[in-house]
Amino acid sequence: MVLRTRISEALKQAMRDKDAARLSTLRLINAAIKDKDIDARAGGSDEGVPEADVLSILGKMTKQRMESARAYEEGGRLDLAERERSEIETIEEFLPRQLNEEETNAAVDAAIAEIGADSIRDMGKVIGSLKAKYTGQMDFGKVGPMVKDRLS
Repeated sequence: MVLRTRISEALKQAMRDKDAARLSTLRLINAAIKDKDIDARAGGSDEGVPEADVLSILGKMTKQRMESARAYEEGGRLDLAERERSEIETIEEFLPRQLNEEETNAAVDAAIAEIGADSIRDMGKVIGSLKAKYTGQMDFGKVGPMVKDRLS
């Protein structure tokens, strides 16, 4: 739960600094995590979601804001696009470093070799292995086609 602690500390610091924009984003992050915790408790878990799920939540939040910023730019609302980018910066502080293209290729090759994947039927196993190891570090929207190309 180190990530949750970092988010809570950042929230407290934003309150002390009276940084309204950052505080708002951190509260959105906390709310999203608590929503998932509530869902997990309804499913029978007492401790909430694991850190990998928190990373997944942060990744989704970043992706949503990127899409919103793009839409605002196309609509000529640069002020709103800038606010979305500011939120992205705050969220990305809590995400691990993204793997570059070389590292992603190496990780995909390693996962295929580890599983012994030789056909497209093994794609789910490869993606599952990558998600277990690299959640929050790579864009699985781009990794999926990469794995598919290597297995076809």
